[in-house]
Amino acid sequence: MTLAALISVATLKPDPGRTYKSMKTLCIVVASLVAAFLLFVLYARVAGFDPGPTRPGMWLTGELVTDPVADWSFAEKLQPTAIQSRQYFLPALAHSVRTTRFHFKGRLYFGSGYPAGVKLPDGRLWNRNVLADPRVRIRLGTKLFDKKVVYVTDPIERDELLKTIGPMFWSPGFYLHLWRVEPLD
Repeated sequence: MTLAALISVATLKPDPGRTYKSMKTLCIVVASLVAAFLLFVLYARVAGFDPGPTRPGMWLTGELVTDPVADWSFAEKLQPTAIQSRQYFLPALAHSVRTTRFHFKGRLYFGSGYPAGVKLPDGRLWNRNVLADPRVRIRLGTKLFDKKVVYVTDPIERDELLKTIGPMFWSPGFYLHLWRVEPLD
């Protein structure tokens, strides 16, 4: 390149019309993505968005049961089981998952399995959510129950439950965190 060509390239000024068009296009794309996300959240809130076998959902659908439950043994035959919690970072958003449940002495428990070395709540988002806010919505079959879950810290209660459910849940390299369902206060 000649010196005159280098000077002419160095003195080029940006085209304000082109910059304006680029920014306008970027704003339209971003606004469209935000609008699509908000429409999806609105639809999920109205129609529900149940979790699948391998993916989380948002709000659960079903018939809400408001009667108090004294004995959860009726739930042994009901499938599927899901639990809905509130996002710890934005409580207005729901987060639901399918998970393991157990029945012991008329009580209902949820399990959350962790491989060795993973600490609670790092392994499961729903565990982090219920540590921040224990109020949950449980779906058993097509019925919904608004309850709270309490982490099982009593070693005797934990050991009795683990002996009842079998050796699969207390194998080496695996830790099963247990949550007991309690009525809302």
